[in-house]
Amino acid sequence: MRHLNSVARLSRLTAHRKALLNNLSTELFRHGKITTTRAKAKAMVKLVHKLITFAVRGDLHARRQVLTYVKDATVVKKLFEIIAPRFQTHPGGYTRIIKLGTRMGDAAEMAVIELVE
Repeated sequence: MRHLNSVARLSRLTAHRKALLNNLSTELFRHGKITTTRAKAKAMVKLVHKLITFAVRGDLHARRQVLTYVKDATVVKKLFEIIAPRFQTHPGGYTRIIKLGTRMGDAAEMAVIELVE
């Protein structure tokens, strides 16, 4: 039974899923918004909120925690210096998911995930 299992598996092994979510969150911080499938967008919301909360805290340990997920130092710098100050007074809800409809090739539900201003 899958009762109380909240992890979206995305039909991938654990290492592949973690790498996928880390890469998607890195690109979200780099570009501000990305287009992906709705399931991937919903799965990455939890990680993105966790990373932004670390960045809002802003100390050295938080920066090192973020570096375990986001491997690009320039993106981490942008997260801490540009993105985190926007959310200092925000109690949560850092992202927005907008449905786009289905993809032409395989009818997968697509969505745009973006950082809230």
